[in-house]
Amino acid sequence: MKAFVFVTLKRTARFVASGAVGALIVLIVVFVLHLESRPDLEVWHEAWLDEEFTTDKPVKTFADYQALESRLFTQLDTEVFERIKPKDQRQINRYHRGSLSDPGRWPRNWNHTFELTTETPRAGVLLLHGMSDSPYSLRNMGERLHDSGAWVVGLRLPGHGTAPSGLVDMRYEDMVAAVRLAIEHLRDQVKGQPIYIVGYSNGGALAVHYALSAVDDTTLPQVDGLVLISPSIGVTKMAALAIWQARLGHFLGLDKLAWSDILPEYDPFKYGSFAVNAGDQVYRLTNEIHSRFAALDEDEGLKKFPLVLGFQSVVDATVSTRAVVENLFAQLPEAGHELVLFDINRVSEVENVLTSDPKEAINTLLNNPDLGFVVSLVTNRNKSSTDVILRQKMPGRPEITDTPLSMQWPRGLFSLSHVALPISMDDELYGKPNGVDNSALHLGNLDLRGERGVLQIPAAVMLRLRWNPFYPYIEQRTLNFMHLGGIAPDTGDRSERVD
Repeated sequence: MKAFVFVTLKRTARFVASGAVGALIVLIVVFVLHLESRPDLEVWHEAWLDEEFTTDKPVKTFADYQALESRLFTQLDTEVFERIKPKDQRQINRYHRGSLSDPGRWPRNWNHTFELTTETPRAGVLLLHGMSDSPYSLRNMGERLHDSGAWVVGLRLPGHGTAPSGLVDMRYEDMVAAVRLAIEHLRDQVKGQPIYIVGYSNGGALAVHYALSAVDDTTLPQVDGLVLISPSIGVTKMAALAIWQARLGHFLGLDKLAWSDILPEYDPFKYGSFAVNAGDQVYRLTNEIHSRFAALDEDEGLKKFPLVLGFQSVVDATVSTRAVVENLFAQLPEAGHELVLFDINRVSEVENVLTSDPKEAINTLLNNPDLGFVVSLVTNRNKSSTDVILRQKMPGRPEITDTPLSMQWPRGLFSLSHVALPISMDDELYGKPNGVDNSALHLGNLDLRGERGVLQIPAAVMLRLRWNPFYPYIEQRTLNFMHLGGIAPDTGDRSERVD
């Protein structure tokens, strides 16, 4: 009897196993067919631009980097702009010369590395943009810092500012090497003045990586502070699995599987399409950061880590706000580091339709007696007011203080977004325009209405907030942090010197 039961169970297990394998194969086939049903790849998805910087290139200085970049954009013209099909010669295509999306329509093509110089610099600042982005995203900040006396370099990171195909094979090690070249150049220009890095999204992760490297290697130029805007310190575990999609596509000869998004290229300074490899490189970079933090913690090397001022929305669909707290700020010894969080708009009645409310996590953070950094929350004065206050908790103090700020939530906004934080409301491209100018492209209020599923640009992309109503606060806090400010806003924080 026992033998009969054992044989029956064994046969059943084999059947279930074979069924499970079959079901998995079916799911994979359906998944592949779905990905292959997306729009065809265009020349900007497939162009091979071999003038891009990599660590294998004979580039030793920042001047070498810029010379190579110049050749890269010449190659972009011949391999992409001059090869687009007649059907792609549209008014909304960044690779069609003269279109509304053509970067060449601007007085400066902000896809290039830019440098804002001054005869007597008070500081040197390196700006690092996000993944699939360009130096444009920190343009507003760079110009304001330069007006205040800083020598500013807005670095175009490898794989960016040209064609989305640059994301397919780029490596985070190439970006790390480019950051070092730019920092060394800044050190030589400012001659002993303080050096800061402003990093947005993946640029924030690169800033942290460089600071950790400089702690470990004192021969590198040292930085005096980091300003991190929505830094990519933690990404989901799905990012680690996504690379298998690209590997499966390579094995099957299906190039579309190398892409997580294939969208129109309507934005002059940011890719619409996104390669799977780009997410994998962010994942690898954040893992490297975690490993370095663990190694430095053992020998108290983090005491040498530069001062950090961070800005983060409590809701962020791109990076993990929790990871910013736990994997960065909680790792640093008490030294005056500060994380500024932007709450959702509590007066918009949005709490009733939230998928999850970050309120509990915020309160847990504010009431944590063991915090080693300043937590500042920009939030509604109360549920009946759009006025905002700064709710602040200092390390080692039980009290939470509230300070009024001269800012309000604009009508119709329920939260900030990952892409909004570094962008001024007055930005020419992503801001909230005061009037209608049909001769220019405005992406800050792109809200075309009609039936769902008709447009190639998803409604979620169009409705995502692209400008920050509280950007002046970020700008002023950054100026004060770098000792470049005038009169500081009354934030309740007296730790920063005002010149």
